[in-house]
Amino acid sequence: MGLSLALNTARSSILASSSQMAVVSRNTAGASDPTYSRKIATLVTGGGSARVVVNRATDAALFYKMLDTTSSTAKQQAILEGITKLKQTVGDSSLNQSSAARIGALNAALEQYAKKPDDPILAQAVVTRANELVTMLNTATATIQKTREEADTAISESVAKVNDLLAQFKVANDTVVKGTAAGIDVSDQLDTRDHILAQLSEEMGISVITRENNDMAIYTDSGVPLFEKVPRKVEFTATHTYSAGTVGAAVIIDGVPVTGDGPMPLNTGRIVGLVQTRDRDTVTYQKQLDEVAEALIASFAEQSKVDPTLFKAGLFAQSGTADMPAGWDVAGSQAVTGLAGLITTNPAIDPAKGGTLDFIRDGGANGLDYVENPGTPTGTNAAFSDRLYKLGDNLNIERSFNSALGLGDTASLKAFAASSASWLEGNRQTASTNVDYQMTLLSHASEALSNATGVNMDDETALMLQLEKSYSASAKLISVINEMLQTLLNAVR
Repeated sequence: MGLSLALNTARSSILASSSQMAVVSRNTAGASDPTYSRKIATLVTGGGSARVVVNRATDAALFYKMLDTTSSTAKQQAILEGITKLKQTVGDSSLNQSSAARIGALNAALEQYAKKPDDPILAQAVVTRANELVTMLNTATATIQKTREEADTAISESVAKVNDLLAQFKVANDTVVKGTAAGIDVSDQLDTRDHILAQLSEEMGISVITRENNDMAIYTDSGVPLFEKVPRKVEFTATHTYSAGTVGAAVIIDGVPVTGDGPMPLNTGRIVGLVQTRDRDTVTYQKQLDEVAEALIASFAEQSKVDPTLFKAGLFAQSGTADMPAGWDVAGSQAVTGLAGLITTNPAIDPAKGGTLDFIRDGGANGLDYVENPGTPTGTNAAFSDRLYKLGDNLNIERSFNSALGLGDTASLKAFAASSASWLEGNRQTASTNVDYQMTLLSHASEALSNATGVNMDDETALMLQLEKSYSASAKLISVINEMLQTLLNAVR
């Protein structure tokens, strides 16, 4: 081997070792970054020289699994957060704050009053329990609508984040495509692109396709294009104020609705969980409370003695009016939407509103035609308790409820209210279990991906020592060649 050839070989070896050591240093610096993938410096020889090609440690199957699990976890977390907010309307079961507990307290007050119907203190206790029940239903309705409003706001924020991530993805993807075509190192840009995909998968379920020059297209998990060369527009119109019956807007991607009853709905992701909270869980719970409110108004309604088909509000009323809720009939009907937020105690009965307590015992809050006490109005039968017992029975009799709410066709009012609280707690427990399960899957998927593509400091240290030895050997060879060339030059002189 000629000295010049040996010198070129040694120099090439030093340059290659330096490049490889630089890659090891990059790996060491990125070891603590969960979005960093280990870089592999591969030595390629040819044409009498050596060069280093940098590749990235990847595992497509594990990465896609992590994306799917991230989307499912985000969905379940959003559902759990929504259910937890609704659970505040029930509170601690030991504190008797639920509608079932309030109905039980009202029933107990009626029983005490029926035993001593001439006692105004016991009559006032009935009104107090009724007001507590009304307050609970009104407050619960406000909480439900606030939860819907917050979910809607969160959907808007999520859509804005998706659009921002897609814009970032275009920049990264363009860099990757151009760099790949030019044959330069784009491994860091590939990391950036994967990090964007991981963030995007939190908001909605996605699938990706890799094409020529590492170009990538993104679709939702239902097949709607999100990114193909350019980002597709993701739109959502926020609804700033919610009341019972308000219908929230759908998320639209490239003109296609992907939430609600759209043809290609999203399956996973935070947006899906938020939409379920806004449009399903809260709406169902509101309807359950509306059924409770209607049953209360019906249970205490006054019936006309002149026309038995006529009923007017008794202890409970809709917005303080004497009329029964719209569409109500004796056979039962679907409750007015939002009735739980409109129910009040009857101003004609509640002393705090100028009413008369005796109307609970006697009837007649709506006039003489609705009086049941035979001792009134010409005389006062203070011992009359029949109506009080009947009111108590009304709380315990089987009545029809909306079967679509998942709590059965018939039940007593108290049982239905208890079933509603159980339904809420059951949903919370299910959501909590799902979150724990998905978090475990995500942890395993992330760990497996990290083991496959992450940086192992022991391996990097060992590789660095090996490269340092190779560098030293090449440097020593150059030193020897330099001495030989110097000796040769001295001999010529």
